[in-house]
Amino acid sequence: MKQIRLILACIVLFCCAGAPQSSARRRAKAPAPRPEMYVCAYVWPSCHDDSLAHRWLWEEGIGEWEVIRQGDKRFPDHYQPRQPLWGYELDNDPAVVEKWIQTALRYGVNTFIYDWYWYSDPDGYSGPYLESALNDGFLKAPSHERMNFYVMWANHDVKYNYWNYHKWGKREDRLFNPDVDWEQFRQVVARLIGQYFTQPGYVKIDGCPVLGIFSLGNFVRGFGSLDEAAKAMDYFRDEVRKAGFPDLHLQEIHGGGYRLDDGLAAWLNDRIRRLGVRSVALYNMGGFDPDYLLHGRNALDIRAQWDEVFDVPVFPCVSVGWDDTPRFPDKGADDVTRWHQTPQAFAGFLQEALNYVRSHPDQPPMLMINAWNEWVEGSYLLPDRLNGFAYLQAVRDVLDGK
Repeated sequence: MKQIRLILACIVLFCCAGAPQSSARRRAKAPAPRPEMYVCAYVWPSCHDDSLAHRWLWEEGIGEWEVIRQGDKRFPDHYQPRQPLWGYELDNDPAVVEKWIQTALRYGVNTFIYDWYWYSDPDGYSGPYLESALNDGFLKAPSHERMNFYVMWANHDVKYNYWNYHKWGKREDRLFNPDVDWEQFRQVVARLIGQYFTQPGYVKIDGCPVLGIFSLGNFVRGFGSLDEAAKAMDYFRDEVRKAGFPDLHLQEIHGGGYRLDDGLAAWLNDRIRRLGVRSVALYNMGGFDPDYLLHGRNALDIRAQWDEVFDVPVFPCVSVGWDDTPRFPDKGADDVTRWHQTPQAFAGFLQEALNYVRSHPDQPPMLMINAWNEWVEGSYLLPDRLNGFAYLQAVRDVLDGK
């Protein structure tokens, strides 16, 4: 079924390629060279002084570093607070991101997937959030055109105490609302196309810019029904075509994998079909267990099931680990990756993900890693004072076949 759909898609895209492009598109810079494989790392863009975050969450002017630096030990040998090798650098500083790009490319990571937000707050604000990391950090870094990137619209709800319980304690009503109506959605579409899709390094599959969406459920909720949400996606695709691209590659990115029963699998496939989803990916590899080896094996079983039941390509993800205790005062040893979390174990699961990609030559070559800099969740490739560059070296070794 997947191969038939992909063949048909290629025929359609071949026909579209001959259509005249808009003058704006013709003036765009040449795209970055397509790599043999997109080795992607998620970027959590929270460590800078964002105006909305400053008002509601982090007042020190260093973004979520304010919370990360307060990480505390919950059990013996618990590695908290996390200590970046390069210090608590701001992610909207182009000099910092230039160092990221040079390091990532040196070790084989050639694509950043930036979390991107559009929120409404209790005071009536509606607009982008944490965007400076991408706009001022990445896109102003001198070598940014050498690095592929795309956007994941991270449209999840945010409780008051989710990103700073030190400030809000046990207050758990919703602070930020990710739902958009038609007026806001038109602004979102124009912003994503105008600011990002036209960038030379923006990832395009068969010429179609890739947009990840974290919660299709919330997207549908904002429009009130699946039918209305489908109309919104049709509008988005029309606007993408007007900008000179063949179509939109819509990617559903789940927070973490889980086993699907037959009913849920059928329901998700129906939503995929009706919204025009082209691929499915994971933000975390899923199947969490405090033992990293069990976590990874669970994730492999989940991936195999998803690959079987979904009618679109499923891209693999490998997580470095998990520890989000800085956000949650009540979490402890059972909520943290404690055993067998080593660069060698990570390399083993990364090799299996690479084998999966190579065993699916009929789908785009894309591999995800969680994450580049999820310090607050204990899953990052950036060097720290405990492991140095060991996780980055593991990526390099796997890609080099060592």
